[in-house]
Amino acid sequence: MRLAAFCVLACAAASAQQFEVASIKASTGDNNGSSGINTGHGRLDANNVTLQRCIIGAWGVGPHQIFGGPAWLSTDRFEISAKADQPTDDDALLNLMLRALLADRFKLALHTETRTMQAYVLEVGKAGAKLTKTGKSTPGGASTTTNGTNTGTSIHARQTSMDLFAKVLAREMVLPVVDRTGLSGDFDFNISWTPDRIRAAAPADSDLPTIFTAVQDQLGLRLRAEKVPIEVLIIDRAEKPTEN
Repeated sequence: MRLAAFCVLACAAASAQQFEVASIKASTGDNNGSSGINTGHGRLDANNVTLQRCIIGAWGVGPHQIFGGPAWLSTDRFEISAKADQPTDDDALLNLMLRALLADRFKLALHTETRTMQAYVLEVGKAGAKLTKTGKSTPGGASTTTNGTNTGTSIHARQTSMDLFAKVLAREMVLPVVDRTGLSGDFDFNISWTPDRIRAAAPADSDLPTIFTAVQDQLGLRLRAEKVPIEVLIIDRAEKPTEN
């Protein structure tokens, strides 16, 4: 089972469409500075990112779903710029191309496993969801932007499914998040809260609610802890890339 899963991932990365040109350099940015990955029109630009952050974006998982790998996986930071031979706003395709780039330049090899672990289940609250369905969807119009400050975090979502929202939210939580809302289609919404780490350090510096209160009051949903089967990524190999 493990070998089969590894082969599927390796073959998928190898056969995925490649970026036409790509540049990877060590970042000089601060570990606590701004970082992120932007995609669109056939381009991918990653600023001050770790390899762990790239894996999170390419596979759509949270940091708690990645196991193994070298110690520098979540500490060393890089600047990555890549361009496809044709303009595209297909995020799924760009993520496959990012996987291929990581396999080529970082010699990344991994496999999947299913583990039963504690997670947050995202459900519709008793009073019903407070979400606005996207009117007319447009190609490349889907976006889910997360912004963080020293007082709070916000997610600005457009044309976003609940499955995608759960994955994005998982990046900000201490546990994985699983979508069990049963809500289909795409939605437009905003949510703002103060993470526990900020609240613990400076409880008086923000009047924003906790994520649990925000999900309930602002979206009409709820988060409930439960042990569930979760697909995780196991890092088998990763090497630091040569710069170019």
